[in-house]
Amino acid sequence: MSWLFGGKKQEETQQEVSFAFDPREAQDVSSFLGSVGTDAAKLHPLAGLDQGLEYLNLEDEGVTSMPGAHGIIPIKDWTDDLCYGTGAVYLTGLGMGGAYGLAEGLRKTQDSASARLRLNGVLNAVTRRGPFLGNSAGVLAVAYNGINSTIGYFRGEHDYINSLAAAGIAGAAFKATKGIRPMAIASGLMMTAAGTWCVIKKTLF
Repeated sequence: MSWLFGGKKQEETQQEVSFAFDPREAQDVSSFLGSVGTDAAKLHPLAGLDQGLEYLNLEDEGVTSMPGAHGIIPIKDWTDDLCYGTGAVYLTGLGMGGAYGLAEGLRKTQDSASARLRLNGVLNAVTRRGPFLGNSAGVLAVAYNGINSTIGYFRGEHDYINSLAAAGIAGAAFKATKGIRPMAIASGLMMTAAGTWCVIKKTLF
């Protein structure tokens, strides 16, 4: 606005700002921070930052010392055995049920003239058999591992007696609403599976 009143136009001067650090000369982070000259102790006197940075180390707990508790992989407590056992049994049951449903669907739809109807029948059989067997096996595995860990806690050791007892109780509880005969059959099947697994684990591992 100075030209309206006849004043002289003041020349604006630009001052060039130069930094002591040239980014093109940086090789790593330490060279950049070293040139600034910051003192970590001044940031917070009580934080102990002048002693250097320390990383957070999360040390795993030691594996369990219970006799017979070591299987294929080392475990820390009963929760590891519960998670690994239940997950492995669930995935195995899901895969076996899906394979059975696939075979059943192909067998029942082999005379179908339409490929779309046959595919639909196969998918229905797979989704019906796979999740049913996987969920049933997962429930049995959760009950078995929980009972097995409880018996092992009170007995102070983890052996085949715990496995057979836990398998029998879990199988009987799974069919508790069906009557005595289904309970006995389920208990016997579970004890057979647990005994077979104990033999395989002792032989191979």
